[in-house]
Amino acid sequence: MRKTLLIAPLLAALAACSQSEPEAPAAADPAAQPPAAPETAPLTPSPTDPAAAVEAGRTASATLAPTEGHQTRGTLQFEAVDGGIRVTGEITGLPGGSEHGFHVHETGDCSAPDATSAGGHFNPASSAHGRVGQGEHHAGDSDNITATAAGIAVVDRRLEGATLGDGAATDILGKGVIVHAKPDDYKTQPTGDAGDRLACGVIEAAQ
Repeated sequence: MRKTLLIAPLLAALAACSQSEPEAPAAADPAAQPPAAPETAPLTPSPTDPAAAVEAGRTASATLAPTEGHQTRGTLQFEAVDGGIRVTGEITGLPGGSEHGFHVHETGDCSAPDATSAGGHFNPASSAHGRVGQGEHHAGDSDNITATAAGIAVVDRRLEGATLGDGAATDILGKGVIVHAKPDDYKTQPTGDAGDRLACGVIEAAQ
């Protein structure tokens, strides 16, 4: 009887200890965990520099203003295509039915009354003057443009050997574009004997 009385309190104490000890948390099941959110790549900022914008969009434009004593003016668009540059637009104020030399020049400066400030033809490869698609020619060389009886020339021409907005030596961004008084003969060095400059513009990033 005495042994029974001694064991009973001991069993009660053991039971109390086992109830007070917290149970260890169950191990987390990896399969039950939600997948981690994927890392988001930072957004690339849009270019703010005009040259960078042109490099991305491959376009530019020029507004032609008349030189002293002339009425020729117009707007042109430049687009990089198939390893060359397509030039489109409209030029007005030309003599009816006339043909005119049309070139990119080395300097984007139309400040001189006769636009001689635009320099010579754009020619980064130091090539001979010629005709696009027919052998050696300047990067700024283009076929002549022709005016209608109303003195309007619809331009759709091509430059080869030039680039647009890439910062290379062949890049025409910032260069001048000239309409001449006479047609280019595609052979006289270094100008094609195209005569005076009727209008001048600067090739700039398209807005």
